[in-house]
Amino acid sequence: MSKTITIKKAVYDELIGFKKENESFSELLDRLVKSQSKKEMLLTLRGSMEFENKDEFLAGIKDKRWEKRN
Repeated sequence: MSKTITIKKAVYDELIGFKKENESFSELLDRLVKSQSKKEMLLTLRGSMEFENKDEFLAGIKDKRWEKRN
């Protein structure tokens, strides 16, 4: 299953610089995610993503956290 994400042009341009020859963007993102600690990754991505409905997204995170704690 695949998902569509929206990123800023500047972020796309930076990702192109990290991408290896014949590497898909999915493979690149997988490699980058696995190469950093989760905290480092979040700090790196901070401010580079835009959400269509930020409040709904944050509510979903809160619900998932609650489910995991119970």
